[in-house]
This record gives sequence, structure tokens and C-alpha cells, in this order.
Amino acid sequence: MTTALSQSLRLPCGALLPNRLAKAAMTEGLATLDGKPTAELTRLYALWSDGGAGMLLSGNIQIDRDHLERPGNVVIDRKPNRAMREALALWATAGTRNGNHFWAQISHAGRQTQKSVNPNPKAPSSIKLGLPGGQFGQPVALTQAEIKTIVRRFGVCAAAVKQAGFTGVQVHAAHGYLLSQFLSPRSNQRVDRYGGMLANRARALLEVVASVRAAVGAEFPVAVKLNSADFQKGGFAFEDSLQVAQWLEQAGVDLIEISGGTYEQPKLLGIAGIEEEEKQQVTESTATREAYFVDFAAAMQEIVSIPLMVTGGFRQRTTMAMALNNGDADVIGLGRPMCVMTDAPNQLLAGLEALPRYENRLSLFPRWLSFLTVIKPLRALAGFAVQYWFYANIDALGRTGQANPDISVLQATKDTLSLQRKLSP
Repeated sequence: MTTALSQSLRLPCGALLPNRLAKAAMTEGLATLDGKPTAELTRLYALWSDGGAGMLLSGNIQIDRDHLERPGNVVIDRKPNRAMREALALWATAGTRNGNHFWAQISHAGRQTQKSVNPNPKAPSSIKLGLPGGQFGQPVALTQAEIKTIVRRFGVCAAAVKQAGFTGVQVHAAHGYLLSQFLSPRSNQRVDRYGGMLANRARALLEVVASVRAAVGAEFPVAVKLNSADFQKGGFAFEDSLQVAQWLEQAGVDLIEISGGTYEQPKLLGIAGIEEEEKQQVTESTATREAYFVDFAAAMQEIVSIPLMVTGGFRQRTTMAMALNNGDADVIGLGRPMCVMTDAPNQLLAGLEALPRYENRLSLFPRWLSFLTVIKPLRALAGFAVQYWFYANIDALGRTGQANPDISVLQATKDTLSLQRKLSP
């Protein structure tokens, strides 16, 4: 029986997604020191391909090896050599072996590059990330010539993944990474053609989209991940997002994934950040929805006809079906549940009512120390530690083919940080 979740979706470019469930992009940290895909990545995506999603999104594939989101990212910052082409092809073949789409998420971390990778990363402006702990260095403002190089590299990366056998590409312009930094007046204080009014702040993103489209052609899916808002005072607001979405539609983008937040305000993880959240006026129900960004997508659907993907918080099948049937979303993104339940899409399509919400039972601090979370830096630390639990399970899936849901948050944090140190330059 055909249900909302099992219906196919025809994209503007002509490509067909076999169903409405997607494995959302999640960082893997499983590449080699020089950024090449490994057997572990191949094993991981073969499992996810078998899981039944109509489309898989890779984690960050970086277009500059000096600006990794974390050590262990895949890097394509030039035309691949033979070894890189072969590794990419193996990865793409595994990720599409069940007849699903496999799209490459391509990105540049900008000022959200860890100090261990680059103590002085390039960014739109020389404004340091406002997080405690000294993990991120003082950024250096990009020159216009350097921006042009970045735009070109996005195109080079897109061409490479298409040649390797990926079936689409997503430009990452959310979560506080470089293109998101350009969009935000808080992190972009330039006074040239890339700063100031929104049209200038969106220029880098639109130039990247044009570069990618030129590299892959008209019939290859090109998507963009876009913040609904940064949820920070003085940051990228929902009104800005609506306008950028219209420009992206005019630029020929095939799908927009709606998300939100930055490292400073990790709304994408459903956790509180360092500062008070800047509220966005959408509808009264926004604060109580199971899925964080559904109302933003619903409002965006009123002004664009481009398909929208919504990721973040979905666990109940009826909620997913309601979002699809109401026209609030066209694709449902699943993230953290698939770090353990790799066949979550198949189970939902077979009638499973709800996915596990693993994060509800996870905590860095034992119950008797839970009072520490009233301290904002410790609350943020605890939130990211829970995320490391999911990283550890992705790592286990890649290395052994089996998740490790019994690992503690503390042990997962230790293991993840230890591995990152080994992979750091």
C-alpha cells in the first residue's frame, strides 16, 4: 500500500527519489589523514543504503583541507588523482547499492575549523567563534580573490563526486559553516560586495551554486542546506531565509533542506547554547512541535515551489506522514536514530510507529551531578558530549558493522576525542 512516506518525488531537474525518507548528513570522521574515503566509510554507507532511505546524504566533504569540520573529513580540493577516484567510486557504489540516491554534502568550515586543524582559519570577517575552551582560533578575513578560489573549488568537488557515481550534491550553507557565516550579519561584517545588505551576504552562496550547477549540468540534483535562522541576536533571521530561498529557487536549486543554528547556538541538536535563544516569529506551535523546523518549512512553502526537506526531531511515523500530507515538507530527514538503527526507514515503511529517542537516556553527568547543567558552559559541554555518543556509534558501524549503544557518554567522548587527536595534522 502506498503511504505518504513511500511515495516517490520528482525533482525539478527530473531525478526521481524512490521515497520521502532521507538519511540526513552526519559527520563520520572515517577518512584517512589525507582526506581519502576508507573501507570503513564504504561499509557504513552500504549499511545505510540497505536501510531503505530513498536518499542518503554524506557527511561534510570539505573543499579545503585547511578548513575541516573535524579531523577525518573527506577532502576534495583539487581534481582527484587515480587513488582518490577509485576510493570515491567504491564509496558511491556502496551508498547506492539498494537503488537509492546518494548525495555528497560539500562544505567549507570557515571559522568553525578547530584550532588543531588551523589556528587562524579564513572567514568572511575576523570575528572569533564565541565558545569557551579555546578550541577555535582567531579567523582571518578572506580576500575577494580567495573567495573566488573557494567558489571554483566547490565546482571542482561537485564534478568529482558526480564522476565517482554520487547521484546528487548538497551545498552546505547552514549550521555556522562558511557559507552560513557569509549570510549572517553577526559573522559577516564586510564592507565590500560580499557584506552589508542581504543580497551581498548571499552573493558567495549564489556564486557557489552557479559554480556547482555549471560543473554537474542541468539534470543532476543540486540541493542547499539552509538555516531557517541562526537563533542568535543579530544573526541570520527567518525573514532573511525566506528571501534567500527565493533566490535559490531562481538559481535552479532542486531541493532545500531546512535546518537551523550554529556551534554557538546548536538548535540543530535540539539543545541549548551559550547565549539566550533569539526567538523567531513563525507560528504559535513552533516551540512545541516534535520536529524542530516544520513550521519554518511550512511558511517557506507559501513563497517557493521548490521541494523542501526537513530534518531534526522526527521520531513518530504519524508526525512524518502529517508533515508530508499537509505539504509542510516534501522529504523527511532522519539523523541520530540511524546511528544505531540503520534500517529505520525500512521499519517505518513497514509500519513501525516510532523511532527510539536515544538522547533522552544519555547524559555526560550522573543524575546526582545534573545540577551542573544550570551552568551554561557545562550545559553546552554536556550537549556536545551526547553528540559524541552518536559519533562513537557511527564509528562502530563503520569499523565493525555493528553499533555500540551500550557505550557510556563519557567513554564515547574519550574515544572520539582520542581518535580526532590521532587524525589531526
